[in-house]
Amino acid sequence: MEEKRKKIRVLVGGVFDILHVGHIHFLKQAKELGDELVVIVAHDETVRMQKRRDPINPAEDRAELLRAIRYVDEVYIGTPGTIDIELVKRIDPDVIAIGPDQFFNCEKLKEELRKHGINAEVIRIPYLYKSDRAKTSKIIQRIVETFCE
Repeated sequence: MEEKRKKIRVLVGGVFDILHVGHIHFLKQAKELGDELVVIVAHDETVRMQKRRDPINPAEDRAELLRAIRYVDEVYIGTPGTIDIELVKRIDPDVIAIGPDQFFNCEKLKEELRKHGINAEVIRIPYLYKSDRAKTSKIIQRIVETFCE
């Protein structure tokens, strides 16, 4: 009898405010690390705290867009503030993929997760290209320059 292999669950988190090609590359690379890709979308309050601006799109809309991407298997909306440890425990990831522009120290994050009994590998996804055209802040800047002058 063939033994069933445990599916490898990959977790990512982010704002995903204006979906762009950089997000797609990140999600694709993260999915390639395992079998299932779970996304935690930042709560609107978290966006306000971290970005010092309102989100362009509400969390529910950002989550719905992410659910439509073929690489994504599950989407949750996070709670306001920092990492929702209880949600991460429920998701029970094998790997946590950090985006190339996310402000996490992978080793410190791994230590913090271990304190809570989460033994996931933490991996930083590299940029696929050096251009900053696929950054939400740059896209917003181009929109303002194009339509507000």
